This record gives sequence, C-alpha cells and structure tokens, in this order.
Amino acid sequence: MSVYSMTGYFSAKSGHTTQALAGGGDPTPNVGHTPSVTVELRSVNSRFLDLSIKLPDECRGLDPVLRDLLSATFRRGKIELRLTRHDATADAWPDPQTDQLHRLSALDARVRSWLPQAAPLSVHEALGWCRASGQILPADQTVLEATAACIAGLQEARQREGQRLQGVLMALLEQLRMLAAKAEPLVPAAVERQQQRFLERWNDALSVTGARETISATALQERAINEAAAFAIRIDVAEELARLRAHIDEIARLLTKGGEVGKRCDFLVQELLREANTLGSKAAALELTQIAIEMKVAIEQLREQVQNLE
Repeated sequence: MSVYSMTGYFSAKSGHTTQALAGGGDPTPNVGHTPSVTVELRSVNSRFLDLSIKLPDECRGLDPVLRDLLSATFRRGKIELRLTRHDATADAWPDPQTDQLHRLSALDARVRSWLPQAAPLSVHEALGWCRASGQILPADQTVLEATAACIAGLQEARQREGQRLQGVLMALLEQLRMLAAKAEPLVPAAVERQQQRFLERWNDALSVTGARETISATALQERAINEAAAFAIRIDVAEELARLRAHIDEIARLLTKGGEVGKRCDFLVQELLREANTLGSKAAALELTQIAIEMKVAIEQLREQVQNLE
C-alpha cells in the first residue's frame, strides 16, 4: 500500500454543448445544452480532515453529496473544492419553444389588459426573456462526474508526493541508524572513564575528610563499589539507544506498509526526540553529546516531513 501526502492539486472539467441539425444542413445552436463545469481541489496538511467547498448559488444543494465523496476518499488534510460553471452558449440567441411563446403571449395580454398604454414587446426583449427562462442549470451528474475525476486525480497527486516523502524519510531514518551505531561503541568506554574519575574523586574526598581513619577499609571499598555502580547506571545510555533503534525500525515498517500512517509516525518521532534529549543529558563524553545534537537535527527534519503524511 502506498504512502500518501496531504499536499496536492488537481482540476477536472466536465460537460459539453449539444447541437441539433436543422434539415440536415447547418447546425442550429442552443436547441439544448449542458453547461460545462470545472472542479479544482487543493490540499495541504492538517491534523484532521478540514473541508472547504465553494459552489455557485445554483449548486448549493450538492454540498452534502460532495462532502460525502471527499470524506470517503481522504482522511486528513485541509482540502478546498472550488466549482466553476462555464456556459459556452450564454451569449448566443436561444431557439424559443412553443410553450415559452404561449406563456409570453399570455403575460403580455394580461399586462396590456391592465395597462393599455404599455408598449408591445420587441423581438429582442422576447428573445431575452426566452433565454432567461430557458437557461439550463448544470446537471447534478455532470458536477459529480467532474468531482469524481478530480478526486481521483488529487489522490494520484498525493500518492506521488507521498512516494517522494517516503524516500526522504527513509534516508533520514538511515542517518539516525548510523548515528546510533556510531554512539554504541562509545558508551562502555565513556562509562568506564567516568567511573574512574568518580573513584579518584572518592579517594580524594576520603583523604581530605580523614574518613579512612574512622571507617574500615572493607566498608569503604564496599561503599565505593556501590556508588560507582549507581553512577554508571545513571550515565549509561545503552537503553536509550536500544529504544531509539526500536522506534526507527517501527517508523520504517509503517512507511513500508503504507496507508494512513501519519499520526502514528508523528507520535513515534516525538518518542525519538525524547530519547535523543535523554541521550544528550546523560552523555558522559563530548563525542556522545555531538552525536545527540546531530540526532536531534535529523529528528526535527523527520518531524517536519512526517507532518505532511496522511
């Protein structure tokens, strides 16, 4: 299964104008037409699914249906749908229908019965009325077809972007693995070095305070060993490195599996940052501190990219 980004754009156009032939000769336009529509979808990252649908007034009734179509495909992201209507025959003269002319004649007669002084309708005014009354709104099916095509295109765009992000994230995970492998052999030496320093300071403290004269050598040695062991445990970062590698492997597994992995990866990146911070605070050597800093830089880059995943 693919990994999907929340960033993408696509537009689709649907609808056509039909023409009827008069006596097998030249085409006579405007006998009937379906206005074309253009659907645009823009998507950016968001913690949840945030839909913004902008429709012409005559298409407001399709808002719930379009929301259902979007919700059925996408799970996260701030998605804006914009529908634009294009009536290619809006400026052409209509072909008045019989029922239109009958109605217009009845209205004219009714008005003139009440207002005898009113001027009769001109041909231009009659054609204008026929155009307005005979205007065909975009068919629902046309809008839905364009929206379905646009959703499929946006999904493909988000998939392509997701594949690119997957490569970037895998490279960052590999960088973190290398840093963890670099830090692992430094841990025993750093712990041993710090233990030796602790014992030297311990002996210096015993000499200054004169504790050697009041406490037996066996008790002093036992206490020194216990304190050195406790100090070694406090500065040992082997557990942090093990958890760090486990989180890296889990993120890589999720990216390979694909699907809706954005929230899970985001949580695991937070755990990675926590382990890197602990590693930096417990680092007993300058080399480990530098590695911790490099890890935090890579994890921050990882976090920025993961937040774009669905």
